Amino acid sequence: MPSYRKNVTDVWPETEFMETHVPCPGGSTLPMRLAVRETQISANKAAPLPVLEVRRLTQSGHQTAIITTARALASPTIAGRMFSRWCQENYFGYMMQHYDIDGLVEYGSENILGTTRIINPVWRDLDKQIARLNTRLRSHQAKLGAAAPPDPDDGQKIAQRATLLETIQSLQTQRDALKIQRRATPRKIAIEEVPEAERPSQLLPLAKTLTDTVKMIAYRAETALVGLLRKHLSNEAEARALVRELFVSSADLEPDDGVGTLTIRIHRMASPVHDRAIALLLADLTAANFRHPETGHRFIYQLV
Repeated sequence: MPSYRKNVTDVWPETEFMETHVPCPGGSTLPMRLAVRETQISANKAAPLPVLEVRRLTQSGHQTAIITTARALASPTIAGRMFSRWCQENYFGYMMQHYDIDGLVEYGSENILGTTRIINPVWRDLDKQIARLNTRLRSHQAKLGAAAPPDPDDGQKIAQRATLLETIQSLQTQRDALKIQRRATPRKIAIEEVPEAERPSQLLPLAKTLTDTVKMIAYRAETALVGLLRKHLSNEAEARALVRELFVSSADLEPDDGVGTLTIRIHRMASPVHDRAIALLLADLTAANFRHPETGHRFIYQLV
């Protein structure tokens, strides 16, 4: 499994990067500029681990590093798998925004297995304190950098600069002390090592699994409609927004048992452009001859 390599400081020469067609989900390919090297990583004074490092060079010049122990894989395959992961991250971001996939549907809880390893609450607290100090440090350093050198005869500005430097040094001292504490604190511990009153629990999974499954099916239906609508709207984001609007639009249902049809009359959209696109989409859906799963009535879609 590939993973990002964070906090990369060295820069590879641009001459190492080659234009490569990377396989993506769905069978398509995406051109990327890639470079690959054999390298080693180590953590907490452990023995170095040999890995394959693949980097992607973006148009802005940024280098995104990926590492994997599967050195037998070709670099396009590794990059493609990371691209799949980016797609998954985008997917879950979309689902959280529009389908509330992270919403609570179950208020019951259950204990987590005691051997499960979690982030040490003490380490997390130290990490947050360091982050807050870093934010304050950057703010004061920016003020110091933006200030013009004081005139030697201007005692007030010299005193202000001295106070600012003293504050920066104090913050750095506090931060360095906390870093020493964090380094001496294990980042992960077994949940049974946490005081019982502070141990986290997890929601009962069954109800959420069911509702998330329904939401994912709804998303797949939305995506299929977007694919049909893209023939009439070039912008994917606009097509997806229009499908979401369609889902909440009012409609009239008119069954006709005599001829075996169910007519769905959709009320018009907010603009003539969207009306035309939706009318063409509904014509495509009608031509697909979908039928009601119980009555067998054929669906007819109209925009009124």
